[in-house]
Amino acid sequence: MSDHETPMVNGVVEHKIGEEVLPFVEDEYGGVIVEMTTPTDPKFFVATLRYSFTQWRSQGKKGVWLNLPLSQVNLVEPAVKEGFRYHHAEPTYLMLVYWIPESESTIPLNASHRVRVGAVVLNHNKEEKYGMLRGSGVWKIPTGVVDEGEDIFAAAIREVKEETGIDTEFLEVLAFCQTHESFFVKSDLFFICLLRPTSFDIQKQDLEIEAAQWMPFEDSASQPITHKNELFKVIHRICSLKMEKNYTGFSKKPTTTFFDDKLGYLYLNKQDMNNPIT
Repeated sequence: MSDHETPMVNGVVEHKIGEEVLPFVEDEYGGVIVEMTTPTDPKFFVATLRYSFTQWRSQGKKGVWLNLPLSQVNLVEPAVKEGFRYHHAEPTYLMLVYWIPESESTIPLNASHRVRVGAVVLNHNKEEKYGMLRGSGVWKIPTGVVDEGEDIFAAAIREVKEETGIDTEFLEVLAFCQTHESFFVKSDLFFICLLRPTSFDIQKQDLEIEAAQWMPFEDSASQPITHKNELFKVIHRICSLKMEKNYTGFSKKPTTTFFDDKLGYLYLNKQDMNNPIT
C-alpha cells in the first residue's frame, strides 16, 4: 500500500480523524448539500461533522441537507444525536436536515401535496367514458395519481389508457379541487381534465375496474352518487356547460421555468384573453 492510499477495514474506508470538511455542494439558498457516497466509520463521521459545522458557521452557511443512501444507514443514529432531523425518505435514500443559525429555520417542509387527475372523455355522441369500481356498483371517470416527473395532461391520457384501453387527446383542465389531510395527512390536488377519444374499443383494466363502457351523459348525471356527492354534481354541471359552449377551461402551453429553463406547461384560458397566446 502506498502512502497515498486509504486503508480499508471490513469494506469501510478508515480515515484519520483530522480537520476535514464533509464533501458538499452549495445550494441556491445559502446552505450546503452533503452526499455520503463512501462507506464511513460513524466515529469519523461525527468528528468530521463537528468540524464541518465550525467551518460552515464561520462562512455564514444556513441549512445543511444530509443525503444518506441505504448503504449508509449506520450514520442515521449519530446524525440525529448531533441535531439532525428527518426530512423525507425515498426508495434509495433518507434525507436529514440541520439549521445552523440561531434564527428560526426556513428549510422548506417535505412535499405537502399529492396530485391526482380525473379524466372526462366525451365522444361525438355526447357519451362519457366510465369505469365501474370493483365491487362498488359506482360508475366513475378514470382517475389516478400523477407519477413523479409526469405532467398533468400526460397523467390523464395515461390513466384513461390504463383503465379502459382508449387512446385520447388532451383538450383542457376543466377545474381543480384542493382538500387536506387526505393521504397520510398530505393535502390533495385533484385536476379534472377534458379529453377527446382517438380510439373507441374498450379494453378494461381487470385489477381495479369491474366493467367499462361509454355512457350517455344524461345517464351518468342521473347516478345516485352524482346527486349525493357535491364534487360529482359540479363536474357534471361543468361538462354540461362545456357541451353548450358556455364554459372554457385551461389549455396547456409549453414554457420554461425561471431558474433553470426546464420545460414545463402553463395552463391558461386562451379564449378570454385579449391577445391570445399561441
